[in-house]
Parts: sequence; structure tokens; C-alpha cells
Amino acid sequence: MPFSPLIQAAAHHWWLVVLRGVLAIAFGVLAWFWPGMTVLVLVMLWGIYALADGIVSLITAFRWRDSGKPLWILILIGLAGIAAGILTFVAPGVTAIVLLMFIAAWAVIVGVLQIVAAIRLRKDIDNEWLMGLAGLASLIFGILMIVSPGAGAIAVVWIISLYAVFFGVLLVMLGLRLKGLRAA
Repeated sequence: MPFSPLIQAAAHHWWLVVLRGVLAIAFGVLAWFWPGMTVLVLVMLWGIYALADGIVSLITAFRWRDSGKPLWILILIGLAGIAAGILTFVAPGVTAIVLLMFIAAWAVIVGVLQIVAAIRLRKDIDNEWLMGLAGLASLIFGILMIVSPGAGAIAVVWIISLYAVFFGVLLVMLGLRLKGLRAA
């Protein structure tokens, strides 16, 4: 079955999705094993992750083409990640509550955009639910952080790390599925 140019580009650059997943998993594992880290270290670690994810998302957007144009949803995800990362480095002394709101807002935006992308791709690819589920995980995580920002610091770190690992695993699965489309 012939695939659309967008799916062909996605399959060709499958490794970018896997890279995003690996970055998320690495961030989650680091956060899990160092739950007592200071707020400043968490801020910097998360800032590095958000910036790296944003850059990789922008690269992906310009490599995947939709009717010859970069994929706008991934451009927005990339810009959100870069903005969140830069803001984190510019204001490292932010309070834990403000940091949680930055992370929550970013997770909600990324979650909504991932779900929109999955809906758009549902006619072009099987298992698009992986992208949608990654988006739903991000959306739920962001909403929980907004509703309960006063949770204990260790619990917050563990929630963040579990989210990052789950999100990362789903992206790796999606990337490997896209890799499989190259042979099809």
C-alpha cells in the first residue's frame, strides 16, 4: 500500500521520534534516581530536556513534509520546548510552584498538539494511537500539576520522571513503528 509523502518522510526520519523518546526516558530515569536534588538542579535538568526536545522537534518538523511544507504541529511543539527551556535558564531562581506551572503548561500544550497530530494521521498510519496516547499522558500530567501544585517535592519529581519515561517509551514505540514502514 503506498503511503502519503508525509508518512514516507516520517518513516525515513523515524530515528528523530526515537531520539525524542530516548531523551524523555533519560530525563525520567535521572529524575527518579535523584529525587532529593535541589530545585535549581531540577530546573536546569528539565530546562536541558525541554530545549533538546524542542530542537529535535523543530528538526523533525522541517524533515517531515506535508504537501512540501514543514509540519506545523511539530514546529509549535518545538517552539514551545525551546521557549520553556530558555525561560528556565533565564530565571533559574523561580519557585517550585512557578516551575511546576511552566512544566504543566508545556505538558498541556504538547499533549493537545500530539493528540491533534494523531487525529490528523489516523487515516495515513496504523497505530497512530501511540502518538495520541503520548499526548493524552502529557495532557493528564499537565492538568494534574495545575490542580495540585503543592504536592511534596519528591512526589513531584517521581511524577515528572514517570511521565517522562512513559512519554518516552511511547515515542520510541512510535518511532520503531515508523521504521517498520520503511520496509513496507
